[in-house]
Amino acid sequence: MLYREAGQFKSTYTADQQIFPIRQDRVAVFALLAIAYVVVPLIANEYWLSAILIPFLIFALAAIGLNLLTGYAGQLSLGTAAFMAVGAFAAYNFMLRVPGMPVLVAFVLAGVCAALVGILFGLPSLRIKGFYLAVATLAAQFFIVWALTKFGWFSNYSSSGVINAQKIEILGYTFDQPLPKYLLTLTIVAVLALAAKNMVRSAIGRAWMAVRDMDVAAEVIGFPMLRTKLTAFAVSSFYCGIAGALYAFCYLGTVEPEGFNLDLSFRILFMIILGGVGSILGSFLGAAFIVLFPIFLNTVAGPLEHALGVSLPPGIMSNLELMIFGALIILFLIVEPHGLARMWQIAKEKLRLWPFPH
Repeated sequence: MLYREAGQFKSTYTADQQIFPIRQDRVAVFALLAIAYVVVPLIANEYWLSAILIPFLIFALAAIGLNLLTGYAGQLSLGTAAFMAVGAFAAYNFMLRVPGMPVLVAFVLAGVCAALVGILFGLPSLRIKGFYLAVATLAAQFFIVWALTKFGWFSNYSSSGVINAQKIEILGYTFDQPLPKYLLTLTIVAVLALAAKNMVRSAIGRAWMAVRDMDVAAEVIGFPMLRTKLTAFAVSSFYCGIAGALYAFCYLGTVEPEGFNLDLSFRILFMIILGGVGSILGSFLGAAFIVLFPIFLNTVAGPLEHALGVSLPPGIMSNLELMIFGALIILFLIVEPHGLARMWQIAKEKLRLWPFPH
């Protein structure tokens, strides 16, 4: 009975409304944060920090943003990468054109710019939904990438459209190494993930879920459709804008509009499908799966070729990776539509009675 809840009584409304009401959940969260802040910096090398952990955190943040819109508000979007591009280029221009602009303020303003663009492209959701809304957000994906490429002002008139992110400096300390960038990314993602977890439990989160379950009934009982849907688009785009700024400043350092293409939007969509739609934890699980799975394939490819006595062509692994991703998505939709987060919930239910079978 490792996950035993018996005896954990709540005597106040404040205690009853905790984000993590069960003691085991609180211990697990604090343990994960301790590992992320203390253990990982001690044992991880630069490759793990810069090529695995930082992109994992950034994609998890973008997946949270998409999950708030699609999983909680029920509004399907295929423009996640475009909103990330708005955040990346907005942060770059704020740092470039406003002397002395603090980088964290630039990140927040970049998120606000992405939120405003999200509201603009979220207006069709007042009339259409489902597949038709996905097509509308797909238009946003192509239009934003085209605008960033067409108008040279966004890239400071770079001939190739590529921007080089400025150095990150906070309180006189320069974040120019993988470890400081990892800690900065981790802190931002942890704060925003906690805010998202709290948000979905608030009145606005309940309004989103009411609209998701049945928008007509939600409107009849008094939920304002205009404010609810546009708030979902704004908050989701804000998260994606912050993720885009981190993607440019903490991960790649050099980005171009074509880097935020439809493929990236689909990758983030796959993260919430595999991790769990309508789950903050599922966003992290899906991002971890998408980031780590290609590394796992490349790791086992060599021993597998040696064991089978065959030599695969260099380009076949990338195609095999896409095939396996597609097969896994189909498998998850058939076997467990709620993704890895639901599997974790089932495991917790088993742990409530373990080692007893019933």
